[in-house]
Amino acid sequence: MDKVLAYLKQNQQRFLAEFCDYLRFPSVSAQPKHKQDVYACAEWLVAHCRRIGLETRLCPTGGHPIVIAKTPGRKAESGKRKPHFMVYGHYDVQPPEPLELWKSPPFEPRIVGKTIFARGSTDNKGQNFAHLKAVEAYLKTGTPLPCDLTFVIEGEEEVGSENLSAFLKTNKQELDCEAVVISDTGMPSTKHPSLGYSLRGIMAFEITLHGPARDLHSGGFGGAVDNPAMALSQLLGSLRDKNGRITIPGFYDGVKPLTAYERKEYSRLPGSDAALQKMIGVKKLFGERGFTSSEQRSARPTFEINGLTSGYQGEGSKTIIPSWARAKITCRLVPDQQPEHIRKKVLAHLKHICPPTVRMEIEAGHGAEAYFVSPTGPKAQASLRALEKAFGCKPILTREGGSIPIVNQFKKILGADSLLLGLGLPDDAAHSPNEKFSLDCFEKGQLMSAYLWQELK
Repeated sequence: MDKVLAYLKQNQQRFLAEFCDYLRFPSVSAQPKHKQDVYACAEWLVAHCRRIGLETRLCPTGGHPIVIAKTPGRKAESGKRKPHFMVYGHYDVQPPEPLELWKSPPFEPRIVGKTIFARGSTDNKGQNFAHLKAVEAYLKTGTPLPCDLTFVIEGEEEVGSENLSAFLKTNKQELDCEAVVISDTGMPSTKHPSLGYSLRGIMAFEITLHGPARDLHSGGFGGAVDNPAMALSQLLGSLRDKNGRITIPGFYDGVKPLTAYERKEYSRLPGSDAALQKMIGVKKLFGERGFTSSEQRSARPTFEINGLTSGYQGEGSKTIIPSWARAKITCRLVPDQQPEHIRKKVLAHLKHICPPTVRMEIEAGHGAEAYFVSPTGPKAQASLRALEKAFGCKPILTREGGSIPIVNQFKKILGADSLLLGLGLPDDAAHSPNEKFSLDCFEKGQLMSAYLWQELK
């Protein structure tokens, strides 16, 4: 390991320059105008992986391509193969809008001290790039890896990984592995590196209320015609009570209470409500009564309005009754909640309470089950040891509030559990303007990855 660690230390300046090149691609999978940018980013990644010594190919899908990069010469030794692990990541990023809130262009990396600002820096380019650099250190120093590795880096995670499941099924034999390593989550702080043992699931949809056939003069028709924007606001407002509970019948079906052990682990988390309140810039926190803010953010289901629009949005006023109103919704789900079951409950309730003065249209979006794995198994314990060696402090166990839809597919298709070793920090602003990534996390993430393969052997 001495050569590996020395190589990592000596090459950080070059790694950072390469990381900036990776970040400059506006690989926004959700926007058709960036289709060529997404493809160009994938091609860059293929070339980079080949340059560091990985056997790499670009795999087309029905959408954006998948990059496969393998450590060379996966052969049986003494009649037995080395252990095989997959490293999963994604090179696509969230849309950067609203652009006016960025302090610097989102795809022109800006470095301030030990922090780099750019869209995709923490989600997920910085995190998957740290693993690539660790493997580069093994390959370039001639240090034998105790296991075989296959990187699967996709271009559709931010739009639901629509084509990855089919890819896994088609390439099941090649991708058969002992476990999947994923760094696409976070840790509470650099003094509290963590292994995530659970992810929330997700269920997305879009609701539109249609009113009059066209926008109407609010003076000539106001009072006699229901306003779709008002109707939608009232409908959505009825879905949460004053205690933060979702009022949809059946919404909490399948939710299991936290165990005493889990609540004890939550008590080890750093930070305070006051610090959280200050970090996110709110006057006061709000959440489901009876749970701490940490539990609310990772172990409880939610109903969130992601976008809300209707009527005139330009300068000045325009006195109209809009003809339609629309909201984009996601529900975060916890282990044992089934997305389609919850979808049926939600949509049935919305239809039940929709006023007869408007017409409701609902477009279903993506969905994924929550994920849970025991943190006491040997691979999880190996991960904790690697984290402790890299960060120099005892790691903690966490549930993650976000969703990685493909994690359950790894389990169902490949039979492999996932080791969630996130390198992001709570204030990294993933999915928000001024997204950033700690260069300390970038460097220590490389160390963690380097140690991990030794611990997992």
